[in-house]
Amino acid sequence: MALTELPEYPWDQMTPYAERARAHAGGIVDLSIGSPVDETPALIRAALAEATDAHAYPQTVGTPALREAIVGWFARRRGVPGLTVDNVLPTIGSKELVAFLPFLLGLGEGDVVVHPRAAYPTYAIGAAMAGAETLASDDPAEWPQNTRLIWLNSPGNPDGRVLSVDDLRAAVERARELGAYLASDECYAELGWDAPWDAERIPSVLDPRVIGDDRRNILAVYSLSKQSNLAGYRAAFVAGCRTVVGRLTTVRKHAGLMLPSPLQAAMVVALGDDAHVATQRERYRARRELLKPALEAAGFRVDHSEAGLYLWATEGRDAWESIGRLADLGILAGPGHFYGDHYPEHVRLSLTATDERIAAAAERLRTLGDSL
Repeated sequence: MALTELPEYPWDQMTPYAERARAHAGGIVDLSIGSPVDETPALIRAALAEATDAHAYPQTVGTPALREAIVGWFARRRGVPGLTVDNVLPTIGSKELVAFLPFLLGLGEGDVVVHPRAAYPTYAIGAAMAGAETLASDDPAEWPQNTRLIWLNSPGNPDGRVLSVDDLRAAVERARELGAYLASDECYAELGWDAPWDAERIPSVLDPRVIGDDRRNILAVYSLSKQSNLAGYRAAFVAGCRTVVGRLTTVRKHAGLMLPSPLQAAMVVALGDDAHVATQRERYRARRELLKPALEAAGFRVDHSEAGLYLWATEGRDAWESIGRLADLGILAGPGHFYGDHYPEHVRLSLTATDERIAAAAERLRTLGDSL
């Protein structure tokens, strides 16, 4: 079927609030979209520079070194042993895969794509692009018989919610009953804050405790944008069921969807170095420890947010009103309306601002709290 008209890009609605925030005497603190502000590690930039003699076409499946690096990373960092290079595939960022996955899997009219109640909007956009329907639900018992694709997101964007091994297993069992594909968006898995995730590894859907040794129709999606400050590189990958990965690979070969060779070389280095990830994690931890109590002092309740890159907060009023109040403090956040119909009183604040800007936001919020 022909592509139906899609809604306007939601962040365009933030323009007047951004102007209000920029008018603040101390300047804007942009905590809205969540684009990394810290530098790309030098060892990754060096790898990119050394690989710029890229005269040949890159491999859609990824170089052998990159595929092996992804396999090794899953075993070392995600507790997922036993993958082979045929189970993994690099992608041009994770958003394009999220948007096109329903189409690439052959979904269409009459099919349902399930996604979380508080959800990254591209899950629904991808369903619309394929002509499928969507259902926002966190309860496997609610998923209908015509469900063809289930999106999980742990840690969640926007709410920072973590799915336990039991939660993931229940979702997989229901997907098996329905004969549906299941894709888990795990891009924030290195950023666990509250117990037990401050000490324990956040589980992957590919963890043997979840799926045993059966990866059939199961995928995990990951991006290096946040943990390695590679948002501008569009460095991501998908792993899981060999048959599904093979199908995606065939389509991507025909369509010319391939990651440039220098970026593949940079990803190999990024995936092999855990030190820079730990450094970035501590930056975000420090910013969160400053911003969260200031937000609470200003009258907001922070829900979930036990992991990930955001604080999901409400002061018990419509999100657009909260967005306006924050803009008058020079702080730009994102309204819950962007993430579905279920959280109209929540706002999302990103930890992706410099230490100085986070400190400025915390001070302004504390001042607001003192006036309550």
